[in-house]
Amino acid sequence: MPGIDECLLEAMRLPGARGAALVDWTSGLALGTVGDSPGGDHETTAAEAAELARLAAEHGAFAAGDADGLHPPVEDLIISNRDSYHLLRFVDTSFDSTVLLHLWLAREDGNLALARIRLGEMAAGLVLG
Repeated sequence: MPGIDECLLEAMRLPGARGAALVDWTSGLALGTVGDSPGGDHETTAAEAAELARLAAEHGAFAAGDADGLHPPVEDLIISNRDSYHLLRFVDTSFDSTVLLHLWLAREDGNLALARIRLGEMAAGLVLG
């Protein structure tokens, strides 16, 4: 089972990957980063990704959640712009499920469907601790 560094390096092997991060979406802190970051600052990008995650997770229209409250309320978020995609994948953990994987993909080279599938697999196999 891969840890943070191995998971992020695996994410960078995806076609079109520009950068990846593991982010605590309650605090906005980057727990690990690799590659480039939009705007050049991983910490700012982590904080902004966390803000988007909180918006989705805290609003009932987007977050169906589960009855026990132990799992992330949202599976993933996809943000697209003119030249790239941002995929935010919530990670289900044994403690509080407040982390997400953020993958930044070049739109020209990236495969959003493949990235979504692979990020889900990475999130399921990620070992934190």
